[in-house]
Amino acid sequence: MTPWKDRVKYVKKIGVVFGQRSQLWWDIPAEDTFDLLKDIYEIPEEEYQTTKEDLINRLNLQDIINIPVRQLSLGQRMRCEIAASLLHNPKILFLDEPTIGLDAVSKQVVRDFIKKLNKEKKTTVILTSHDMADITSLAKRIILIGKGHVLYDGSLKKLQNKYETEKYVSIKTNDKLIIRKKGIKSKTKTKYGYDLVIDTKEITISELLNEISKRITIEDIEIDHEDIDSIIVKLYKDYKI
Repeated sequence: MTPWKDRVKYVKKIGVVFGQRSQLWWDIPAEDTFDLLKDIYEIPEEEYQTTKEDLINRLNLQDIINIPVRQLSLGQRMRCEIAASLLHNPKILFLDEPTIGLDAVSKQVVRDFIKKLNKEKKTTVILTSHDMADITSLAKRIILIGKGHVLYDGSLKKLQNKYETEKYVSIKTNDKLIIRKKGIKSKTKTKYGYDLVIDTKEITISELLNEISKRITIEDIEIDHEDIDSIIVKLYKDYKI
């Protein structure tokens, strides 16, 4: 469809949620707004009731659906916003910063629901977010934009493989570790052993562990990846953004 020619047809196939803007009427319960949206989207009564009940159950809205929106917490309101955007069963759901300002529990509820929606109903979800936890937990494909240009379009895994060059290794040991090896960027003594930062282009984890195990007894070990924020910063630096 051409949006400006077929506006009524195409808006019936999309849902939109803005993290900082509400489509719910402030002084009335969310369910009253749902009833209004039913008429706007011309949803048949039986279909509306079935969809509404399904969304209420999936998003745990039973106890808040009849409370005026202004009395809801941000997390509760966001769950109602998502339900409102899906009453007409859109093919595509646009989410603009849906978890901004939410507590950890509310964020997890929203993310779990989005994953189930995509998997079970095959709804396409297009998400914009500066919260990298949203991206890593939800996105199969990411598009990175800088100054109006597409810098990257592909899987998160490929992006990590290209830009993730550091790993963080924590070793628990009572022994003294003396090691000088190309690729070890730093070594810090801790209460329980040592923390190392390594460049995986210079030395692999298996090579590092092989060298360390020759020198000390390892009681325990933890290996962390470079966080996605650091990877994004590296990409932006490459493009001088």
